[in-house]
Amino acid sequence: MTIALFVEQLVNGIQLGTMLFLISAGLSLTFGVMNFLNLTHGSFYMLGAFFAATMAAWVGNFLFAVILAIICTLLVGSLLDFLVFRRLYNRSHLDQLLATFGLLLFFNDLVILVWGSEPRFIAIPAMLSGSIEILPGSPYPLYRFLITAAGLVTALLLWLLITRSRLGMLIRAGTSNREMVGALGVNIAILFSLVFGLGAAAAGFAGAMTGPLIAVQTGMGDEILIVAFVVVVIGGVSSIRGTFAASLAIGIVDTMGRFLLPKLLGFTVGPALASMAIYILMSAILLARPRAPAMARTP
Repeated sequence: MTIALFVEQLVNGIQLGTMLFLISAGLSLTFGVMNFLNLTHGSFYMLGAFFAATMAAWVGNFLFAVILAIICTLLVGSLLDFLVFRRLYNRSHLDQLLATFGLLLFFNDLVILVWGSEPRFIAIPAMLSGSIEILPGSPYPLYRFLITAAGLVTALLLWLLITRSRLGMLIRAGTSNREMVGALGVNIAILFSLVFGLGAAAAGFAGAMTGPLIAVQTGMGDEILIVAFVVVVIGGVSSIRGTFAASLAIGIVDTMGRFLLPKLLGFTVGPALASMAIYILMSAILLARPRAPAMARTP
């Protein structure tokens, strides 16, 4: 194993982490602000990829296709919030889980109905198909660098929005006490729709940007949703910085685990342990994280 190969895999892990942040940030805000458990979130990632593939074939411009995919995903998320999710805000987490799981299955079947069951592929734009040297003699795909940069810029903009803007102030206030925010004259329904739309658009952006690297197919959001929940558990709900740090940690651990463990433990034990690495990390962090002392039981 060379240093150049190690650095390349490390950069791959950072790139995966930035994409996980785009998916997990919306999930974290939705759960933190609305106390809403949304299993449909992975479908926005899938829809973003399919919208980008379709728009790229129609308009022939990848950048324009990504922008249209973000807009379409935002509209789908806002429509779902208006038609379905508002009726579930005050229901139990079990009701939310069952309803959103049903929607996840619905969107998987809807994608097959609209786009078919065959995977679709998005060509990397010619101007982004080159490479740059991360170390002398070690080329790295330019498009992967673009994904990392786009994820970092989006993370910065989202952090500024949440921590430095009036909208972010209202979102943080709604996280702490939604009843008080409503009593002060803020339209909670519109605020929640904005939060939900931001989350859906970020997930759609992640799907659109990842589309050229993988096969765009139905169910592609299911697996990434599980990883996103791991990020939220580690980073904490409604915490942008925590979600970002957890996303990078998960991306690096997952990538480096799949790269190093088979070499260290062999190709029987290594891959099996690599697939468990992020869950082992989550368990270790949960065990080490300080917890409030349990209240004494009244006899």
